[in-house]
Amino acid sequence: MNLLRRLCAVVSASLALASIALAKEPAKNQLSSSSKIQHVLLISIDGMHAVDFLNCANGMVTTNGGQPFCPAIAALGATGVNYLSASTSKPSDSFPGLTAIVTGGSPAFTGVYYDVAYSRNYDAPAKTTGNGLAAGPCTPNAAPTGTTTEYEEGIDINQHKLNGGAPGASLTDGGLNSIDPKRLVRDPSRGCAPVYPWEFVRANSIFSVIHSAGGYAAWSDKHPAYASVASGLGPSALDDFYSPEINSNVIALPGVTTPTGISCEKIRDKNADLTAWTNSFENIQCYDTLKVNAVLNWIDGKNHLGTTTTKVPTVFGMNFQAVSVGQKLIEKSIGVGGGYLDAQATPSAALLDEFKFVDASIAAFVSELQKQGISDSTLIVITAKHGQSPIDPNRYVSQLKSGTSPVTLLSNAGYIPWSESTNNPTGIGPTEDDVSLIWLSDTADTESAVSILEQNGSATTGIGLGQIYHGSSLELNFNNPTNDPRTPDIIVTPNVGVTYTGSSKKLEEHGGFAHDDTSVDLLLSNPSFKPKTVQAAVGTAQVAPTILKALGLSPNALEAVQVEGTPVLPAVSF
Repeated sequence: MNLLRRLCAVVSASLALASIALAKEPAKNQLSSSSKIQHVLLISIDGMHAVDFLNCANGMVTTNGGQPFCPAIAALGATGVNYLSASTSKPSDSFPGLTAIVTGGSPAFTGVYYDVAYSRNYDAPAKTTGNGLAAGPCTPNAAPTGTTTEYEEGIDINQHKLNGGAPGASLTDGGLNSIDPKRLVRDPSRGCAPVYPWEFVRANSIFSVIHSAGGYAAWSDKHPAYASVASGLGPSALDDFYSPEINSNVIALPGVTTPTGISCEKIRDKNADLTAWTNSFENIQCYDTLKVNAVLNWIDGKNHLGTTTTKVPTVFGMNFQAVSVGQKLIEKSIGVGGGYLDAQATPSAALLDEFKFVDASIAAFVSELQKQGISDSTLIVITAKHGQSPIDPNRYVSQLKSGTSPVTLLSNAGYIPWSESTNNPTGIGPTEDDVSLIWLSDTADTESAVSILEQNGSATTGIGLGQIYHGSSLELNFNNPTNDPRTPDIIVTPNVGVTYTGSSKKLEEHGGFAHDDTSVDLLLSNPSFKPKTVQAAVGTAQVAPTILKALGLSPNALEAVQVEGTPVLPAVSF
């Protein structure tokens, strides 16, 4: 398969293709009231591994008195299909992970490698982002200079506010209006127009397909930038979108009570670092509850704040951050770390509490579906954008404490664009977590750059090198970087557990290719299903075509399905 040739054909008319694809098979791409499944509730429990599902649903002798600590999830498994070998996108960052789930496409097709990445065919934003991606020139219809791309909190009008700084917005509700177009990278081929998140993704999504077929689509996530799920049609694909900014300052939330019965009327953890909700095991639960309440309102046929009667969405859902925080965080103010106790994924006390919070939230969803009489007609999909690595606490290495990172080495050698360089004192920084994605100033320098990396592979003083992908090994799963402006020139995966950080605030990270990064939970549940366990390897990208099939729509309405051949998940029929 010549992926690049077909990719280019799709990308050249990406917005038009969505309507063309739908027009080809109108009979198969209109929602029908006769379909058994009328609603799909899609849930991403960010960070949750397949082994976490088994442990929390079945219980562990040394945890929670040996009883299951996710009884609601276990109950869904009793009428569900559980996939034990589900894998996320590679890289396993939230942005490509979510994009794969809703488009069915790999980063090679969608062009989404990371929330902070690089593109050779775009120019810098007109205004420096909140995270330091510097403003720069852009000449309409001239050759692009290339730029780091940012699709996270830095494009908000004010990333320190829960509503993203949207003018006139209520306390938590900025949504699309909190995106500052001047902080978006620009496309010189379109007269230096800003590239909105939904335009950045080179494939249409289930939200666009379902909306075009007459459905109602709603989504809630951690950044306004994640309106990217509307790719294909753009903002009109989302009938309702709710995106309280997770990296904003922590505030009291009047009237908010977690599903476990704890009030957020006052800041729960006042002694934590209050510059982001992710800095506290307790505060993150209050943040996630905002999105839980939005989902409950959607089940009740209301808008996300519950202030207007609308309709129950055809497709809707949210992501949870609580488990991810419970896995990663060392909360200095209380001297407690989360994470796991051993290699079999026994959760720490802090992480156990996050699992219980998420399970209570899912129990609330199921209860509300039953209350509204739509449980039988709703497919619940539980998965994760990414895992977290390493599970084994003895394997974690903060590489910058004794060694260095690939981009640092190549920055010092003069091979890295300034917006990506570690020598840039005010920049946003390179794309490095427990993976290193490397874009060079000149692709012709690839072999020389690889030589430097190979010579500095030491686990102690070097980069903790695991594997390098470039040339043919990179093009096996990605496009040739000389032809695709988004493809990294080099990808470095370090030894398991190595993260390119000097921070002492974390126990795990994600983004890489390691098993713990990519092995995630995947459960499809409906009261009519008989329980099944599937051992066969599957990918989270298969969720997108499966959702369309469940609703009686054609999976081929997705461009990624047409080009990459992403199949429907096995062992389930609708």
